[in-house]
Amino acid sequence: MVATGGAQTGGSPLPSGGTVVAAGGATAATGGRLTVTGGAAAVTGGALTGSGGAAMGGMTSAGGATTAGGTLAAGGAKSGGATAAGGAPATGGAAAGGAATGGAKIGGATAVAGSTASGGAKSGGATAAGGAPATGGSTTPANPGAPETKPLGYGQATTGGGSKTPVTADSMAAVQAAIDAYSGSGGLVINYTGKFDFTSISDPCTQWLLPAQTVEIKKTNDITILGADGSAAHFGFHIASSSSNIIIRNMTIGLLAGAGSADAISIEGMSGGFPTNVWIDHNELFSSMVECPGAGDTSFDGLIDVKKGSDNITISYNYIHDHRKVSLNGFSDDDTAVRHITFHHNVFSNVGSRTPLQRGGYSHVLNNYLTTITTSGVNVRMSGYSLVEGNYFEKAENPVTSRDSSALGFWELRNNNIMTPADFTKYTITWSASTSTPTKDATDWTTTAAYPVALGYTYSVDPPQCLKDNLLGVAGAGKGLATLKCN
Repeated sequence: MVATGGAQTGGSPLPSGGTVVAAGGATAATGGRLTVTGGAAAVTGGALTGSGGAAMGGMTSAGGATTAGGTLAAGGAKSGGATAAGGAPATGGAAAGGAATGGAKIGGATAVAGSTASGGAKSGGATAAGGAPATGGSTTPANPGAPETKPLGYGQATTGGGSKTPVTADSMAAVQAAIDAYSGSGGLVINYTGKFDFTSISDPCTQWLLPAQTVEIKKTNDITILGADGSAAHFGFHIASSSSNIIIRNMTIGLLAGAGSADAISIEGMSGGFPTNVWIDHNELFSSMVECPGAGDTSFDGLIDVKKGSDNITISYNYIHDHRKVSLNGFSDDDTAVRHITFHHNVFSNVGSRTPLQRGGYSHVLNNYLTTITTSGVNVRMSGYSLVEGNYFEKAENPVTSRDSSALGFWELRNNNIMTPADFTKYTITWSASTSTPTKDATDWTTTAAYPVALGYTYSVDPPQCLKDNLLGVAGAGKGLATLKCN
């Protein structure tokens, strides 16, 4: 089905399947693959109210570069043959960061550095550190798509280190040394081969009192960090100041030390400028849902935080699980710089909130699988706008909301698995009151404002059911950077 304009503001769905043109505000068909092409956004039919009233009228996603398949860039991870941590070979492919070594327990569940490999082996089936695995989609798709050679979305101009010959680094110190020795532009590719046994952390609450371990990328450009299959890291990355054109792919990062001082990946503007063109792709990021005595709500900090003017970012195909506060976009209510971020084909499983939390700016939340969200999901605030499209929500508390800030944000809902409030029971969607004012929840499951800007890229929307059935097989590290093919 080809959408040529007309964001949904109501109306009945068109029949499933077939080729149908969506026009003037009809809901797109839910049984096929939706392609959105060309055109600028326009809000033509009414004024937007300050309290979340719907702006009538249509919107068309702007054209732009398409995401092409193709071969893996230089230094790319292999899709097969790697050995999982502990010496056991992965079945049919590379292990995502390695299976748990020796069956040790963390937080009452078997710890993992990653899901098992692609190629038919069970994916996402191992129990996550500190919690249960995501349900559904347990096997790799029979015909996964080719790796992306460039990002889809707002980060589409990102090329990283390009085809530079990779430098191998097997520790945090070696990664930092390679960055420090780099001139700062012209291209650097780091192939990270280090390992970490997460089962060596028998108690996650030992970590928040330890100093943070972070690789600093500051005022440098054109860098790719690529994890080798079977690698794992107990350190994070800080992409800061004027750094631009940065890629982090295929890394497994978990259970970080440092509490509130330790994001897994932090993208942050500083006095020397702000990062632009960043691609965070095919990583596995996790901690634990445990609440540590004395740590408050910062037993572990964010997994992917974007702050202070950072712009043009794509976050794709990551497996994010067992963590309380996932992705902060905007440091505080005063941090409302115009950010443009695309979240697509990520799995958020057994997490508390922030999938993402957005203050100001613009986000395209496209084709993500969100399961077992315990506090809130997409929380758009401070006059931000989010296009929430083609996602699969299940077992989620407050999956789309605006709360806990001094001003509301706005959302446009398109073609998600939930179509009306009648679907809440089917997918175990629940709502809880907020003590903050103002608050707006999507309890009526309607758009509060049409997405007001042109996206600037073309994309296809996968059917939400395909995400539940297949996305765990390709999202995360150790999957050969495979993409999802639904039709």
